[in-house]
Parts: sequence; structure tokens; C-alpha cells
Amino acid sequence: MRAHRPAATPDWHHLPPDEHVTVAVDSLRMLADPTRLRMLWLLCGEEYDVTTLAAAVGIARPAVSQHLSKLRLTGLVTLRRDGRRALYRATGGHVRHMLAEALQAAHHHAAGIPDHD
Repeated sequence: MRAHRPAATPDWHHLPPDEHVTVAVDSLRMLADPTRLRMLWLLCGEEYDVTTLAAAVGIARPAVSQHLSKLRLTGLVTLRRDGRRALYRATGGHVRHMLAEALQAAHHHAAGIPDHD
């Protein structure tokens, strides 16, 4: 079992490396689609195959496959084979944290809750 390392405090006075910005923008672009955000939310909780995920989000299997392909290309989901079945899951805790933070911020905004740092 891996030890959990606390996240480093960002250095808000210096810009991050360009390659980090590029990857972050690609990841955030994937979250900008409501269907992908919903799919990723479910994939943070457990593995899904395409058929089960399609039923859960209420869209056609080919559309789910296309969304999963984009999420895989940006490293937000992983694929595991179980015999002939392809099972998808969110990639690591950082994806869960990012998604949870985005939706928590949305909840606060929608509810008019001020952000206190």
C-alpha cells in the first residue's frame, strides 16, 4: 500500500510550467462537458463497462465510448480488461479530488455560500 503524500502548497507567486498548464487545460476541457462530468463522477466511485455506464447516464453506447476515449486520452480514466469486458475507472485520487472540488465550488456558488480561505 502506498503512503499518502500531502499535496504541496502551490507557489502562487510563480507560473507553473507550460506543459503542466497544457495538461490541466486539457483535463478541465474534458470536465466542461456535462455528460463527461457525470460519467467521471460515477467512475470515481466504481468501475463501469460501456453498457452499464450508458444506462446510468442515459445516452447511447457509441456516445459513451467516444466520451471514454477522450477521457482516456487526457489520463482521467483508465481501462482494465476482465476477459472480454472493458472496465473503466477514474484515474487515482487526484481526479476524484479535482471533480469533488469543482462540484463543491458549484454548490457553493449556486447556494450563495461565500468562499472563506
